[in-house]
Amino acid sequence: MRQEPYIDADLHGMTADQAIERIHALIKRANGSTYRIRIVHGYNRGNAIQRAIYRELGHGQNPKVLRVTGGENPGITELVLREYSV
Repeated sequence: MRQEPYIDADLHGMTADQAIERIHALIKRANGSTYRIRIVHGYNRGNAIQRAIYRELGHGQNPKVLRVTGGENPGITELVLREYSV
């Protein structure tokens, strides 16, 4: 079964704990063809989800996540699972 090269997850309205639980499920579901998980968490109502992502998944906390990086705007965080190569 081929999966998209990235997974999008909209976590608006979730608590930080709910969001982290959902993100862990997405990481577990990702297969070898997935290279990024794009997390849309918003930024107008604080950045609790973003802080939780960096706390729980940054700095080698999960062996499947190479790094955590900012997205296209402040309301998006991306998990890089592997480097993309053409």
